[in-house]
Amino acid sequence: MAPSTTGSNDGGSIPARTPGPDGAPARPAGTPSGPEVHPVDQLLPPVRLLTSGLQHVAAMYAGVVAPPLIVGAGVGLSPAELALLISASLFTAGLATLLQTIGFWRIGARLPFVNGVSFAGVAPMIAIAKEHGPKDALPVIFGAVIVAGILCLLAAPYFCKLIRFFPPVVQGTVITLIGVSLLPVAVNWARGGSPDAPGYGSTKAIGLAALTLGAVVLGNRLLRGFWQQLSLLVGLAVGTLLAFPLGLADFGAVHEARVFALPSPFHFGAPIFDAAAIASLCIVMVVAMTESTADMLALGRIVDREADEKTLAAGLRADGLATAVSPVFNGFAASAFAQNIGLVALTGIRSRFVVATGGGLLVLLGLFPVLGAVVSLVPQPVLGGAGIVLFGTVAASGIRTLAEAGLDSGANTVLVSVSLGVGIVPIAAPTFYDAFPEAARTLLHSGISAGCVAAVLLNLLFHHLGATRRATAEGSSDPSVPTATPSPS
Repeated sequence: MAPSTTGSNDGGSIPARTPGPDGAPARPAGTPSGPEVHPVDQLLPPVRLLTSGLQHVAAMYAGVVAPPLIVGAGVGLSPAELALLISASLFTAGLATLLQTIGFWRIGARLPFVNGVSFAGVAPMIAIAKEHGPKDALPVIFGAVIVAGILCLLAAPYFCKLIRFFPPVVQGTVITLIGVSLLPVAVNWARGGSPDAPGYGSTKAIGLAALTLGAVVLGNRLLRGFWQQLSLLVGLAVGTLLAFPLGLADFGAVHEARVFALPSPFHFGAPIFDAAAIASLCIVMVVAMTESTADMLALGRIVDREADEKTLAAGLRADGLATAVSPVFNGFAASAFAQNIGLVALTGIRSRFVVATGGGLLVLLGLFPVLGAVVSLVPQPVLGGAGIVLFGTVAASGIRTLAEAGLDSGANTVLVSVSLGVGIVPIAAPTFYDAFPEAARTLLHSGISAGCVAAVLLNLLFHHLGATRRATAEGSSDPSVPTATPSPS
């Protein structure tokens, strides 16, 4: 039968002779057989690299600039210093993304994996700032971030061995939680991003988010080929253009931005190493490592290249190295950005070089603040409308994984239901754990981390403790139950 010439954009495997959404040409008939290039390793044409990379920047930009905005305001920085801190975060996020996608030696997952400023550390960093005052706050924070990064770098080869406790039922639960946990972020963006923002929660803001959502959906339905893959970028452009007559966007930030600024190492002072601050951010780093592991497993399934121990270790090493180096350029801890996983699933473009291009663009945004100001023209409601599609796609990928994980097993049903419930608690009731000790709150306030830990523990209870004897006695065919020769999953 002749090979199909129709591509698929579902992020699944692509037949050897079928041109997929990544733009790989079909091998002509009669061509000698040779090793196939996996879609993850395909180098796309320059125009596709640039436009698709720009989509990744647009999807993550708000998440990168939010932590330095919050921390900078908590420290009491001037507008000029705050702009420098934001540029530094963009620059270091770009370096971390390049490290993950391109990699060297045993560092970098070499997947279309985006790294940015971890939001998990915002609350502890604000607490550090209050304790040490404006003068020493950032040096103490940067000292603690450096140590946390070194901890991650050294612990990576051991932490990655937890993969055996992440069978498909756990992976599917965590992937679903990633999407569900991010949806409230999109909803908040749709309202305006911050209660202090003009028109927050107004019908204009929500209407603009709905129009953007409609533009993305229609673009995905009506466009074909390359343009269909750019449906998110088209939706963002349409939403931004509509925002100007509605008074929800302006060029003020572009007029005030500097054209070029080199990062100044340790601009806010040499790092100070405080034991309490180090302990706090090391806990944050363990949480970030848990989330990065879950994100790499999710992305591996979406791009059809399973993340094994070697890949996880390399990815965590990149997290650790990027985190340890970021404070030199006035940046914070680097970790996975789950929203970009949704973009990979939505577009079907799996090339890591696309995300590497996005990392290069982030570096340029850090070096040329005026470019960052142009990207920041995209209003929060527009990002919110697009975010609903992105984050919902992640949740849908998790549900698809769960459908393959053997939910006919009562044990798996309990595992999924309890883990999802635990993960949704901090989403439904953000103050639920406020009375707990700070170390516990750092873990429990993240629905992804809390649900991931619950899923791993329940998997241990149901499928590892006495599982071999039970499987032998019952003749279980449950894919989550280890047999005499356990699967590496």
